[in-house]
Amino acid sequence: MRSTPPPAVTRWDGSPVHVPARRSLRVDPDSVSRLLRCGQSDRCRDCGNRIEWYHRGRQCPVSLHPRELPVTAVPTAWRWQISFGIAHPAGDGTRWCRLPHAVLCPAQPASEEAPELAGLRRLLADSTRRLIDAGACPPPPAEPADRPASAASDCRPARPIMQILCVRYLAARPVDEIRCIAQTRRRHRCTGSVLAPEARGGRWTLMPVAAEVGHLALPAEAMAVYNLAALSHAEQVRWRSQRCPQHAATPAAANLAMGSWERFDPLLHSEHIHARLPTLRRRGGPADHPRRGMRV
Repeated sequence: MRSTPPPAVTRWDGSPVHVPARRSLRVDPDSVSRLLRCGQSDRCRDCGNRIEWYHRGRQCPVSLHPRELPVTAVPTAWRWQISFGIAHPAGDGTRWCRLPHAVLCPAQPASEEAPELAGLRRLLADSTRRLIDAGACPPPPAEPADRPASAASDCRPARPIMQILCVRYLAARPVDEIRCIAQTRRRHRCTGSVLAPEARGGRWTLMPVAAEVGHLALPAEAMAVYNLAALSHAEQVRWRSQRCPQHAATPAAANLAMGSWERFDPLLHSEHIHARLPTLRRRGGPADHPRRGMRV
């Protein structure tokens, strides 16, 4: 029994025309790799709602809202189109478009440019509240009233700047929470972290902000960078491929998610620049004073 009825088109002699049934794109269960180039489903680490990752040319991936919206409700600067699996920040003349998740994320400040999206933003906020009540999404940390806002970011950067193989990247999570993207034997994502206890880590150092040619000078002259230059070339490749030591030794294991590295730009990522080294806290003891060349 076929779900698609046979076509009514016939040839000149009356014989039916064979048209293959349309099939949606899917990953075979026995495939070695389970990572699609486009439409990689994920959850926002801030609000817990569903997002889809798409590549945009040679740049870093972009997270989009999983559903299309009419172009009349989306400003021109926020319209995205998907063509052959690649996201393009431009309109193609259709009545539908995609929208970046950062515009709708309840954990981010609301924008006043698109009041038509307030209803969808409230729906995502209700979904986040239900996820928090169910324990599927951690609640946002509460900051003490007498503590300055910069103190928490200096203590532990939420998105640290890392230097791997002489290239600076902006991580999506703290250093000790960067998760391996390899696939296990049970076809699940590895739960191990890239910063393994038995492996050697990098050093927190103060480095110049405008270290690369072509960048303009910024007010801050130095910033805290998690530098991996002291590690071997193989270890730095393991960090860049975002794999734990166990899966780094098994290159045949496929990736189940995309890497979270984003090429660091001091002009675009100025909010993540910290002029002080992170303050580490010992177990059962007072906080350590930041020192140059501190290990993690």
